[in-house]
Amino acid sequence: MSVTTVPIQPIQKGLLAKIWIGVLLIAGAALLLAYTGTRSVVSDGASNEQFLAANADEDGVVTTESGLQYKVIKPGEGPSPTATDTALVKYEGRLRDDTIFDANEQAPMPVGGVVPGFSEALQLMQRGGEYRIWIPSDLAYGEASPGDQIPPNSLLIFDVTLLDYISAAQMEELRQQMQAQGGMPGGPPPQGMGQ
Repeated sequence: MSVTTVPIQPIQKGLLAKIWIGVLLIAGAALLLAYTGTRSVVSDGASNEQFLAANADEDGVVTTESGLQYKVIKPGEGPSPTATDTALVKYEGRLRDDTIFDANEQAPMPVGGVVPGFSEALQLMQRGGEYRIWIPSDLAYGEASPGDQIPPNSLLIFDVTLLDYISAAQMEELRQQMQAQGGMPGGPPPQGMGQ
């Protein structure tokens, strides 16, 4: 009986390296899909705390000591407003499900007279700056709902542009000028009128 030998072809040079690269690419794609799927679940169905924990890992997101999160979309210039200033802002407020509950192109607001998280964010900004902010419910309205559009314990997400701001002294000066001109509703009539 004779045994026939079949010569084994040598492995082509570089084929093993190509196989390993393919395996690594497949494993990387699987990890990316797993991360993306998990990220979607965390953002859609997770608690506010889980959402904020996952959001904190996103590129450019800063978490302050209070728990407020923000991302600078476009930096501003100059100093930041203080709690006693009045800011002129453009903003859009959303819930986690992307429901827009409020928006305004030019809203004057006292920096210290808004929810604590919004006030803190304004004091981090400069004129012309654009931020996205995530306000935990305890820095927003907490268990109290300001209306039907914002459920209790809601995490609020805002896109904010600080258009300008003025100090309390400048605001008082403007108020006095308007009263002197009779332009302030409810203010005293100008001198000589109503007598």
